[in-house]
Amino acid sequence: MTTLPMSPTLTTSTGVPPALELRGLRKIYPGTPEVRAVDGIDLTVAPGEMFGLLGPNGAGKSTTVGMCTTRIRPSDGRAMVTGLDVVADAARVKRRIGVVTQTNTLDRSLTLRENLRYHCRYFGWSIGDSRQRADELLERFRLLDRADAFPDQISGGMAQRLQVARAIAHGPEVLFLDEPTAGLDPQSRIALWELVGDLRSDGLTVVLTTHYMEEADQLCDRVAIVDHGEVLVCDTPERLKELHGAAVAVELTLESPPDERLVARLAELPDVVGVERTAGGLRVLADEHEGLVARVVVAVGDAGLRDLSVQGSTLEAVFINLTGRDLRE
Repeated sequence: MTTLPMSPTLTTSTGVPPALELRGLRKIYPGTPEVRAVDGIDLTVAPGEMFGLLGPNGAGKSTTVGMCTTRIRPSDGRAMVTGLDVVADAARVKRRIGVVTQTNTLDRSLTLRENLRYHCRYFGWSIGDSRQRADELLERFRLLDRADAFPDQISGGMAQRLQVARAIAHGPEVLFLDEPTAGLDPQSRIALWELVGDLRSDGLTVVLTTHYMEEADQLCDRVAIVDHGEVLVCDTPERLKELHGAAVAVELTLESPPDERLVARLAELPDVVGVERTAGGLRVLADEHEGLVARVVVAVGDAGLRDLSVQGSTLEAVFINLTGRDLRE
């Protein structure tokens, strides 16, 4: 796959090393044929930045995070976290990072408070400081009233908030979030992102992988779109939409979930480059605005159109334009 030009490598005028720097990073699994999960990624993330790794399932996002967090050994290239090599300085890297994986890794035999306290103790904190830090985080993450409950007694949204709280309990410099809102309801997703956004006031760098493009668009300073283990583009969401997005997106709110026939009719309209399912109905992406709304309304017909709005491009449109694939494959 041809790699498109990326934005220039970030540098810091103060001489502080980047929060994350990847050079020629690869992970190849042997076999017949071999699997190139990550195939030569170059990226730089500045201190304090909210950075998104975006792409469909199997694009290489989680493998990249696994190498950056010392869980997966690279086949080639280098990954540096705050100036430390993740292979040569793995122990020191672990002290500088927090990690929230896709799966729930909470200790189910410990209460919420104990999950936080013992995490701090693991990193060498005193008993008194660990207790104080645990209570501080329980309050900050709106979990104090459930402090003595066990992980299997709380909701999925609460459990994910606790995982983020635990990941930052020891005071890391870089927080890695790997699909943190997968499976959460909209209210829980919003609550989690409000809390993560607040962490930036502490100077924390956040590296996020997701396939929810709306989240990345609203939260991230820059995003890299990854597919087949390669970075296709890397820039601010606004710049990517300007350079690679569709000209217009028509949001359709429907009375009932759309069927495949409606999706197919809309996809066949002139100038339409993609049709995406949304929580309320469909999003139609097109290269031209003129006459589009009228054609869309006619195609919807008696499918129960409740509302329609027209907006600019989306990150999903950027991805579809670059790869021809739906992000939710």
